[in-house]
Amino acid sequence: MIHKYLVAAALFGAVSSVGSAQTVRAGIAAWQHADYSRAVSIWRPLAEKGDADAAFNLGQAYRLGRGVETNLAAAQTWFGRAAAKGHIDAQTTLGLMLFENGDRVAGLRWLKQAAEKGEPRALLVYGTALFNGDGIKQDPILGYAYVSRAAAQGLAPAQATLEQLNQILPIEQRKKALAIAMAKAKSAPPPRSAPIRAVPKAKPAQVATARPTKATAAPGPTAPAPMVAAGGWRIQLGAFSQRGSAEALFRKLSGALAGRQSFYVVAGPVTRLQVGPYASRAAASAACAALHGQACFPVPAK
Repeated sequence: MIHKYLVAAALFGAVSSVGSAQTVRAGIAAWQHADYSRAVSIWRPLAEKGDADAAFNLGQAYRLGRGVETNLAAAQTWFGRAAAKGHIDAQTTLGLMLFENGDRVAGLRWLKQAAEKGEPRALLVYGTALFNGDGIKQDPILGYAYVSRAAAQGLAPAQATLEQLNQILPIEQRKKALAIAMAKAKSAPPPRSAPIRAVPKAKPAQVATARPTKATAAPGPTAPAPMVAAGGWRIQLGAFSQRGSAEALFRKLSGALAGRQSFYVVAGPVTRLQVGPYASRAAASAACAALHGQACFPVPAK
């Protein structure tokens, strides 16, 4: 079953605003009856006049290719117009699009704005980037705070990510992070009023999950042979939006990891760096300890 997207109507009390919101609803009604062309024809003039909800829905229509030909550039343009007006869902969707397409700087800029307003997907992606220093200055405590806020809202990938971070960040630092999270949650602006159902939202970014997905060994003629049954454990050293960042970290640590193989585990828009094999969890934990401060925790090889 496709979940419909929640879009807040712009209800400010003025007659013109109420009329605009009702017209946006008319487009949503047409969309829900699969009359996508009519929905687009209703939203377009409103979007051109600056209605953020209409611009966001029009962007979704272009992203999904319903009522119009699929056009991601046009989708990005309309999301950008809505995002510039503070539309949190547009900021999140635009941020995710840019981030997943490799424009991390611009993507994180929009995701930060949405995260500061408490949007869970934005909190997860921006928080993970902060924790890893991936495209942004590293700040593990603040990153943990953002991810914990997303997890507290019930976002499953965030809850799985938080379990992993709990194995990395010391308890005292986690306490500091949770205090920051509580303060930010209290200061976050209230959600926009009266959500109404409209276009399906983008899939949540799976930044990290508790279970590793299928791994592939590093390419190249000098890559070690694939892992055999000699060890069922690996160590995980981070999750990155670009595989190149994971490869760079492995090269940096190659001296301390001599004789071990790198695995680049794809999980949604990120690549996790895992190294192994190790004969036991205890052996993997000892390898982490030998890395002296590098974020690291044991994981079963699957």
